[in-house]
Amino acid sequence: MILAFNSRTVAPMKTSLLVIIASLVLSAGLVHADVEIRKGGSSWAKIEDDGTIRIGGSSVGKFESDGTVRKGGSSVGKVESDGTIRKGGSSVGKIETDGTLRKGGSSIGKIESGGDIRKGGSSWGSASGCCGSHGGKRAVAAVLMFFSDAF
Repeated sequence: MILAFNSRTVAPMKTSLLVIIASLVLSAGLVHADVEIRKGGSSWAKIEDDGTIRIGGSSVGKFESDGTVRKGGSSVGKVESDGTIRKGGSSVGKIETDGTLRKGGSSIGKIESGGDIRKGGSSWGSASGCCGSHGGKRAVAAVLMFFSDAF
């Protein structure tokens, strides 16, 4: 069997294929999952689908979609889309796209794409279900910078 294609049949197929691909890409970006942060192998914190941050099972704050970080309902800072970390309006650090975590301009650690969390070059912990994108790294950085004394 020989199939014949002409410009009238190829153009609609290309358009349909592009629509299918775009739908898959967009829907993949909308999938949310809880992020679990482990410290020294034990569960330490969780970021729920709605941004609620839990430590030891208790709600301690929220990471909002615009990067705002809340403790007890009050805004305490923000992790901006470019990775700049602000506390009380002042820049205190940055989470870079490669996961390098900076405080006062100096590298203090890294959130790796596979979820490993390093502090000063040594393994500190891990995060599951989060870190392949800059957005996931921003959420983990928010928990580390605003809720952990270690960072």
